[in-house]
Amino acid sequence: MKIQENVLLAPYTTFKIGGNARFFAQVSSVAELEEAVAFAKEGSDETRHLPIFVLGGGSNVLISDNGFDGLVIKNEIMGIVEEGERIIAGAGENWDNFVRYTVEEKGLNGLENLSAIPGTVGAAPVQNIGAYGVEAKNTIEWVEVYNLTTRKIEKLSNADCRFGYRDSIFKDERKNNIILRVSFLLSKNGKAMLEYKDLKMFFAGRADVPSLCEVRDAVIKVRAGKFPDLSKIGTAGSFFKNIVIPRTEYQTLLRKFPTAPAFLADPSRKVQGSTSTSSQNSVQEKSNDPAVKVPTAWVLDKVCNFKGVRRGNIGMFENQALVMVNYGGGTAREVRTFAEEIIFCVKQKTGLTIYPEVEFVG
Repeated sequence: MKIQENVLLAPYTTFKIGGNARFFAQVSSVAELEEAVAFAKEGSDETRHLPIFVLGGGSNVLISDNGFDGLVIKNEIMGIVEEGERIIAGAGENWDNFVRYTVEEKGLNGLENLSAIPGTVGAAPVQNIGAYGVEAKNTIEWVEVYNLTTRKIEKLSNADCRFGYRDSIFKDERKNNIILRVSFLLSKNGKAMLEYKDLKMFFAGRADVPSLCEVRDAVIKVRAGKFPDLSKIGTAGSFFKNIVIPRTEYQTLLRKFPTAPAFLADPSRKVQGSTSTSSQNSVQEKSNDPAVKVPTAWVLDKVCNFKGVRRGNIGMFENQALVMVNYGGGTAREVRTFAEEIIFCVKQKTGLTIYPEVEFVG
């Protein structure tokens, strides 16, 4: 394991943005991870007590133009262990390759709707990634972590992870835990989730039930029509979270925007776009006022008209208003300035607050 200095981080992110890491290490084992952590915690007077940032596939981060004044650990811990319908994967495994393996080689149900999401296995529980009606928390059994405080390996159950909408314990306590492996409990006889609108349309007219491989292929094709080619355009994917508000507030929104779509949200989801201070960041438990999800993409497209809008080197993708892209040469400052403009527009026109899904680093 080698500690490098002044490593440009932009090439390690899908946004293709970011300055230098003061120190950088690629680790492929727990032993190498421990060595890197020791360097940051117990090094010379110059390096002792360095902040640590763990980088996976770099697909959901915006790194500052000033970089990261600490140690960036690139997690490349690999390996897949099979225990029947339980599949345990190293945090450094490529996410989509892992999904392909579970679907095409093992015929296991559970992850097919999460196909073609950039990143690594280790990022799945951090973000509780989700797409087309499925979230990672639906299949995660436990997460193995290296606790930076105790310097020991621990195993956190699904409940321990406190999963929420694009949220988990790792968001708040990421500085304390580095994910090593994730255990997924899948199924040989599970039923594919085809209720999401895009998949319903894709399979419209089919009398038979699509196979898992067909569902995976459909998800890949649908995503290809909405998201840019990462080999050509930089992006961190969906830049903002969807809006989750009480149904009563959605009724108020409908008076101004009668065609605003909404879907019943998971009861555990936090209300994040609410105009009511008292209901922000609270769980909706009243059955007579459940939380609903309003697609932020619809608001950005139909209300604020941001689809395809460009600001210098940065813009919102022409095929999906929720996706911010770097056309080349973009900076973190440009991204944040444009994001602030978008947030202000949504607030001004709807009274709702939207929140970034992308993590800001540095």
